[in-house]
Amino acid sequence: MNNFIMRAASAVLIVATLALPVAAHENHGVHDADAAVMLGDLEITAAFARATLPGAPVGGGFVTITNNGTEDDTLVSATSDFSDNVQLHNMSVVDGVMKMHEMKEGIPVPAGETVTLAPGGLHIMFMQIKEPLVEGTMAKVTLTFEKAGTTEVMLNVRGIGAKADEAMDHDHSMTHKAN
Repeated sequence: MNNFIMRAASAVLIVATLALPVAAHENHGVHDADAAVMLGDLEITAAFARATLPGAPVGGGFVTITNNGTEDDTLVSATSDFSDNVQLHNMSVVDGVMKMHEMKEGIPVPAGETVTLAPGGLHIMFMQIKEPLVEGTMAKVTLTFEKAGTTEVMLNVRGIGAKADEAMDHDHSMTHKAN
């Protein structure tokens, strides 16, 4: 009898062990949002937003844009359903103090180069957000480029302290361009 129980317990343990990677992968997030978004010569990857606390008035969005073309382009605007006021921002140190400023002329995306919008630097700023950005959910943003046009990008909402390299590590489709 004890032998039967030991074999049954072993079988349950083996089945549970084999099922774990599948279950973990299913709960890993939405992989479709991690896929590269192509818009003309532009490739948009590593799209994410940081989660916000309830009542927080602002949130940040981040993407990596690779311009595979021969003409410079510019990210001129962004819009979303969860914020009526979306701005393009940059962070810089002025007189020893980190300051944020709006990029009213847009964010240049030079031909043949990659521009990374990441915490502490260039980013999409969602002002007066209507609801918190919740970790594990998706947030849609519409990006408009001067030459390539407009596209929708799904941002994976990651933890409050998420960093760009975490998004890139997560992005299985990331390609690196040789110079």
